[in-house]
Amino acid sequence: MSIEIIKKEAFEFLKKLEKNNNREWFTENKNTFKVHETDAKAFYNAVMENLNKHDQIEKLKIFRIYRDVRFSKDKTPYKAHFAGSFSRMGLERRGGYYLRIKPGETFLAAGFWEPNKEDLLRIRKELELDASEFRAVIDKKSFKSVWGELQGDAVKTAPKGFDKEHPDIDLLRHKQFIFVRNFADKEVLAKDFITQVDHSFKAIRPYFDLMSSILTTNLNGESLID
Repeated sequence: MSIEIIKKEAFEFLKKLEKNNNREWFTENKNTFKVHETDAKAFYNAVMENLNKHDQIEKLKIFRIYRDVRFSKDKTPYKAHFAGSFSRMGLERRGGYYLRIKPGETFLAAGFWEPNKEDLLRIRKELELDASEFRAVIDKKSFKSVWGELQGDAVKTAPKGFDKEHPDIDLLRHKQFIFVRNFADKEVLAKDFITQVDHSFKAIRPYFDLMSSILTTNLNGESLID
């Protein structure tokens, strides 16, 4: 069974969890959590069903509510949100989708969170050679109206081996190549939220298509996939 709306009751539960983030309260309310968790999983699966109509998804990963506090200053044991990621299928399809649902902080993200060393170098080399096509995609009005500006961690000056005076140094500095779209609570609770999520994910495809082309070829345009 798929569920295509986020219920107000789920938001109310997450707000209460935020205020009562301790094991005693959670244990007392675990049955309620399980109901909302089941609904959230159904919603994420509905998002994946929509994605598979225009992309191919290999895996949906829904993150557990339990936090790993071993190396964190924040020792609260639970995440007061639902979150899931969608991995694209096959070596030729690069990039990933992400959705977090949290009162006051719901957002979508798409792109490349932690590109490995080889992929990061390949992206930078492409941008060093010619960033015009990249900029044409991310600066297109229809794209920016949905996803805004490129985001992600970046080095302070220039990556090793790259000229800090390069005209595209703003792009070359990036270690992550991601886009984020935020949603107000009233948008999340609206009946068309799942449609807005799918519309946003569709809008990222020109970016994914370009980056997939870059990451599956060398600088001469020759395929790296056997």
